[in-house]
Amino acid sequence: MVKFAHLADCHLGGWKQKPIQDLNISSFSNAIDICMQEKVEFVLIAGDLFDSAYPPIEILKETFSILKKLKDSKIPCFIIAGSHDYSVSGKTFLDVLEKAGFCKNVEDHEEKDGKIILNPTIYNGVALYGYPGRKSGLEVPELRKVKLQDSPGMFKIFMLHTTLDKVKGSLPIDAIESDILPKADYYALGHIHIDFQYENFVYPGPIFPNNFQELSDLQGGGFYIVDTELKNNLKKVNLETKGVLTLHVTINNGANATDQIISELKKHDLSDKIILLRVKGTLDNGKHSDIKFPQIEDFVNGQGAYFLLKNTHDLKLKEMELEIEIKNDDNIEQETVQAYLKENPSKFNHLIPELFNALSIEKQEDEKNVIFENRLFDNLKGLLKI
Repeated sequence: MVKFAHLADCHLGGWKQKPIQDLNISSFSNAIDICMQEKVEFVLIAGDLFDSAYPPIEILKETFSILKKLKDSKIPCFIIAGSHDYSVSGKTFLDVLEKAGFCKNVEDHEEKDGKIILNPTIYNGVALYGYPGRKSGLEVPELRKVKLQDSPGMFKIFMLHTTLDKVKGSLPIDAIESDILPKADYYALGHIHIDFQYENFVYPGPIFPNNFQELSDLQGGGFYIVDTELKNNLKKVNLETKGVLTLHVTINNGANATDQIISELKKHDLSDKIILLRVKGTLDNGKHSDIKFPQIEDFVNGQGAYFLLKNTHDLKLKEMELEIEIKNDDNIEQETVQAYLKENPSKFNHLIPELFNALSIEKQEDEKNVIFENRLFDNLKGLLKI
């Protein structure tokens, strides 16, 4: 009999906005505290502890501090790399955590006769096997070749960071077939950000929502505590943070959009909430920059909101229709530009043809992206005299 915690998809460092980043770290810290209170025998993190293979130093410091509490409580932590914190070079900061004694990466495999043989990490009668996630699902064809080194009489846990066929639905992506995976007593899965169970295949969902839409849909994160002594051996632990208010505002006039948005916000209690403001519609008048978001932020802050996140992806400008008689099919671009310049006079219009030329340069063979980008920016700076 065994009792353990199953976490996944922490994505520490994924949020760039500091207040939301803090909530992400706080959720992870809260999860570890609960694991200690529940006196679990060990903790599993099934990939994507970090949002990248090389997280910022401040995120590392916070993570070290949190995992030190677990180590001091003598509760071991077992991990695998996910598609975000995996590195092709095989070197990530997960190695630093392991070297410091905060966790153990259970990935241990060898190739033999076209098969990938996974060797177990043994802990108190439990055999832990793991295989990392890859970018773009590249681990899936490899998982079809996986076999487990035998561990007779032990409780077998297989940690994976991948898409299971039972969870993918109609998505046009490759997924590992559950019925061809080696037999295990528990499959600790990560990668798909939903709470999902199929037989003994379990996704716990993220510790904290990882983007705007997830914040709206999930509002918080969670993980599982598994106790094989109990008949209902899975206990979901929900991690509460701040309240989330999602507000959709449809606008068509940039000039009065600010007042319209604030008017909608006034209808709600914003105190200590994350405000998710989704602005959509087609602007018949005005432009995006007419919306005074600093003024909107001042308003929500004055109402005691925790933080404002805005999304204008579905806010469009009304398409301009130019009635142009094209005289030369080989010169459509130039004639269209000339027609636009005639209809929209500006003292900057003389720069447009030159900008087109500057932006049309091509990346040279074997030219590194950073060199090409610098060359492009240098051309534009010279043209704009900045």
